[in-house]
Amino acid sequence: MEKPVYNKSFYYTVPERNVSYIKDSLDIMYIPYWIEQSSDTLKLQEGVFAFVFPDVHGRVYNYIVELFDGRGLPYPE
Repeated sequence: MEKPVYNKSFYYTVPERNVSYIKDSLDIMYIPYWIEQSSDTLKLQEGVFAFVFPDVHGRVYNYIVELFDGRGLPYPE
């Protein structure tokens, strides 16, 4: 079965020490995401990672907002 194709829509930055906890929380809920480090597209400080999300249903978005304690930033084009 082929995985669906998603567009990167918004992201949150987190310190490296929080990556495992957040990853586990998202995996339990089957929420699609990418984990990214600093790149030409997304400039991040050293030791900081970005959890990047596609457009998601409102209920899923609310869970993500609660998990990260706030709204994400738009993913740069």
